[in-house]
Amino acid sequence: MNRIRFHIPDMWSHGRLNIALIDMLKAHPEYFMDGVEIASVYGCFPPAIWNGGRNVNGYADERTIQMVLNEFNSRGVPCRFTFTNPLLKEEHMGDPFCNKLLKLADNGFNEAIVNTQVMEDYLRKNYPTYKLTSSTCKQIRNFDDLIAELDKDYSLVVLDYNFNNDFELLEKIPEKYRKRIEVLICPYCYPNCKRRGDHYRFLGEQQIKRSTLNSFSGMNNLMGGLNIKPEEEFTCEAISLSFLETLKFSTHVPPENVYGRYAELGYEHFKIEGRTMHPLNVLESYVYYMVKPEYRDLVRLKIGLSYFRMNG
Repeated sequence: MNRIRFHIPDMWSHGRLNIALIDMLKAHPEYFMDGVEIASVYGCFPPAIWNGGRNVNGYADERTIQMVLNEFNSRGVPCRFTFTNPLLKEEHMGDPFCNKLLKLADNGFNEAIVNTQVMEDYLRKNYPTYKLTSSTCKQIRNFDDLIAELDKDYSLVVLDYNFNNDFELLEKIPEKYRKRIEVLICPYCYPNCKRRGDHYRFLGEQQIKRSTLNSFSGMNNLMGGLNIKPEEEFTCEAISLSFLETLKFSTHVPPENVYGRYAELGYEHFKIEGRTMHPLNVLESYVYYMVKPEYRDLVRLKIGLSYFRMNG
């Protein structure tokens, strides 16, 4: 049986939804497609200045962070930090919140995703127990560059989503690398978006601003309800798309390809996007990819009810 290992968003913004999913998979594996596993939950806690890809807002105190880490780790799921801010410099490496976060999670089980050399070097030197994943934020679009990235000491390399469904290229990748490739199967970004790098840099700048503001105010609101938002916005129609509206993209990987051609070629790691999306969008993506068709309505309802009970 092929392993189909999903990396899901996010331990902070969708923590309770993800716990409901993990518990449902354990209690009722018969509802799910064969081989489904939850390989990690990725994301970050605010106000982490190293965070990238999407913004996180609020303030998580030490007690809350430890509780969330324990919830996932006790269920056999590592937390994987999105330390992918493209604007990081050496001066940011001493950030007290991020270093505290790494120390709290430093149990040899949790992981990190990296985008910049300064971040990677710092983690390898100071927190060597963390497995490192190479981020899709690097936008590696050249085949030779991709192979060179796979030759490096990364646990996983997240494939640029523009390679999705390009089976001519996927078949060219040597088999020895395929189990170390993670496929972002439901990108909300438009295929071949020319503004993607600009968007990552904008989000990185905003994260630095938010982290600074929330750090100053955080001790007055330890449970993360600040919602301090800089006024600038990055205008993009894709930001408002629902999960179902992304199914039309050429980069969307349908379930039949996940369990069919990808699995047959030896790919087993699949990333579901949605860190800042509405929980109903995230839940729909879980049901779509992981659940047997005849159980989708039941699982959607059961997880939804569980999630809303946990949220009071």
